[in-house]
Amino acid sequence: MIKAVKGTRDILPPSSAAWNQVEAIAREVFRIYNYQEIRTPILEPTELFARGVGQETDIVSKEMYTFEDRDGSSLTLRPEATASVIRAYIEHRLDQKPGLQKLYYIGPMFRRERPQKGRYRQFYQIGAEAIGSESPAVDAEVIEMVVEVLRRAGLSGFELLLNSVGDQNCRPQYVALLKERLRDVASRLCEDCQRRAETNPLRVLDCKVPADQPIIDALPSIQDHLCEPCATHFSAVRAYLEDRGINYTIRPRMVRGLDYYMRTTFEIVHGALGAQNSVLGGGRYDGLAESLGSKVHSPGIGFSIGEDRLTMIVEGAAPPKEDPLVLVTFTPGQATARAAMSASSELRGAGIRVEVAEGKLKKVFEVANKLNARVAVICGEAEIAAGEVALKDMQRQSQELVRRELLVEKVKECLSQYR
Repeated sequence: MIKAVKGTRDILPPSSAAWNQVEAIAREVFRIYNYQEIRTPILEPTELFARGVGQETDIVSKEMYTFEDRDGSSLTLRPEATASVIRAYIEHRLDQKPGLQKLYYIGPMFRRERPQKGRYRQFYQIGAEAIGSESPAVDAEVIEMVVEVLRRAGLSGFELLLNSVGDQNCRPQYVALLKERLRDVASRLCEDCQRRAETNPLRVLDCKVPADQPIIDALPSIQDHLCEPCATHFSAVRAYLEDRGINYTIRPRMVRGLDYYMRTTFEIVHGALGAQNSVLGGGRYDGLAESLGSKVHSPGIGFSIGEDRLTMIVEGAAPPKEDPLVLVTFTPGQATARAAMSASSELRGAGIRVEVAEGKLKKVFEVANKLNARVAVICGEAEIAAGEVALKDMQRQSQELVRRELLVEKVKECLSQYR
């Protein structure tokens, strides 16, 4: 038997209903914040992520699915979407349009990580990017929007973590200080952090190894080394969030795992996910467009929600409620079959969920109970001849004959008690 590739899985009913519910909520929130959908290819040139995400990040150095195409070019299954969105933004000259470009995406990403609860090698993200403004008000609005998505999805008890990682003016001095301090303690850190201490010291702060945390907590805090513009920007973001009543916790060690972040970074965590407790993360990336070839300064901020993890929490809290089902059944025969198909088509046209079954009534009612159908519509020869159908309430076990032209009205009346 051929099975799904390790780290991937099939999303089956009824779980798929929870996925649809989460995506519908996200799309509605994006609509009211005036974001429009962008769909980028799953395959991108490898260089896009090496330049955009960062050669020394775990994503690029360890986790990407990369292969050589037949023409010798190197292609990669996208491990994240921000670089792809900015590539499309530049390629299609969206940087020439006036005002803020507000884009969202929903789709699969790919990283070869160790599979565990809430983490897969093919995983799904819901994300958004606001490109074209350096304003801290935009940062706060993006965070407000993502909090609104979570609230509408029914989440509570989540925590917003906030930080600023500085910019090209103040971060180099902080990185130099961090590198100097790491020389004294690097030998006591994990193997990855020993390498990062030389190649990318900021990534040491993102280490998840428990034994390393006391050492990392004793390192200098970037909050004490922000330049005045970055400190002012971060203060304004916090003020805007407080005006909106959005609680946050400042986490000075949070740098996120991507090199393009600067100034505001944020993450939302939830206790229901265990060790892998991050539901989403994001931040500002004011120099990313230029690093990918844009000749126009295009500051931006965005986030991505781990849809797998969010849906896991939503399913655990309250499974999505399905619309009640109507089973249209008919006894064998061309006339009864045509009547059943006509009835089912009319009911579906009225927005009612319908299944059709042929056979003896005893067997059909067994099927109806297995499907949890609320109503059975019976199209028998006698009923058709009289211009009627039989309507059976499966829960009350009551049955009545109704005129065919009143079918939709009577079914809706019967179903109203189950909504």
